[in-house]
Amino acid sequence: MNTKSLIIAIVTGFVFIFASDFLLHGVLLDADYKATAQLWRPEPEMQSRFHWMLVAQLLCAAAFVVIWAKSNWGDGSIGSACIFGLWMGLFGGIMCIALYVVTPMPAALAAKWFIAGVVQAVLLGAITAAIYKRGRGPA
Repeated sequence: MNTKSLIIAIVTGFVFIFASDFLLHGVLLDADYKATAQLWRPEPEMQSRFHWMLVAQLLCAAAFVVIWAKSNWGDGSIGSACIFGLWMGLFGGIMCIALYVVTPMPAALAAKWFIAGVVQAVLLGAITAAIYKRGRGPA
């Protein structure tokens, strides 16, 4: 396993997840969250726990990249990684469906989370494959 490439892919994946989550949740879904404010913690409470969000995003990037690096999924190409990302996104999206069942959130919000998560995982797959080339020895 190419450790240097793996670490670069994890850090890049983390930056991508952070940026895309900010765009999605901080900008695109802002009106949805304001309309459902009763479901969420007050902003100061969320901010006081922000470090846990960073930990979650880093763990997500690390798990995704390591699973890709250790897998034999496809031929290691960007296309194969996008399909891998699709399946990982579908797997992760199950939680959106479960949260819709147990939380009084609008179906449209759960659907947006689900779709955005799948798209995010497909793009993360492409980024990961572009950086981490499986089957190579140490650089």
